[in-house]
Amino acid sequence: MIREVLDLMMPRECIVCGRQLGAQEDHLCIWCAGDVPLTWYWEQPHNPMADEFNSVLERLRADGEQMQYAYATALMFYHHENPYKLIPRALKYGNNIKAGSFFAAKLGEYMAKAPHFADIDTVIPVPLHWRRKWSRGYNQAEVIAAELAKALGANLRTDVIKRARRTRTQTKLDADSRLKNVLGVFRVSHAIPAKHILLVDDTFTTGATLSACHEVLRAALGSSVRISVATLSVVQA
Repeated sequence: MIREVLDLMMPRECIVCGRQLGAQEDHLCIWCAGDVPLTWYWEQPHNPMADEFNSVLERLRADGEQMQYAYATALMFYHHENPYKLIPRALKYGNNIKAGSFFAAKLGEYMAKAPHFADIDTVIPVPLHWRRKWSRGYNQAEVIAAELAKALGANLRTDVIKRARRTRTQTKLDADSRLKNVLGVFRVSHAIPAKHILLVDDTFTTGATLSACHEVLRAALGSSVRISVATLSVVQA
């Protein structure tokens, strides 16, 4: 009853199509909710996103260095011509933290059922530079990471990886330029006891930022620690 009254006073709209939401609908109308472009990657230890991420890590691997396969998953596909791109954009640019938490919880629910994610004990979000976080008011990766940690029964650690300097936006850079833009940007403030770490960001495009974080964690913690990644969306070419 309370929600019905609030909806009359301040109507809520579907993030994707803009239709007014009913009392039983959250963030998406029933039509859009039934057509979310889910990846189902959480069910596949080896999938296109994970393969792409591991290929980036392979480029950074030193000769003779041992490396565990990094698992990777995302809730949905992101395509510039698909209106569902408005979901991750609502979190990153629209200050819609509630929506971000809602969809991150969905991803966490799916991941919690996957055996290859069952032993995750630590969840670490990709950090923002303090100026960008101050300007935005929050770190969108932290919003997602908090829900994933809760669903997986893992520790949320926002104090492990630090961003040493601010970088220019990755939006208009190609894959090689993205990687060069972030290498050397992150550092690990202190070692932590962990067996399986989940690195979290909002969107996977080329894997450059996540791979840069992966590299500093692996250097600090050793190759015996498995490091996997998860994002709310993955860009689909």
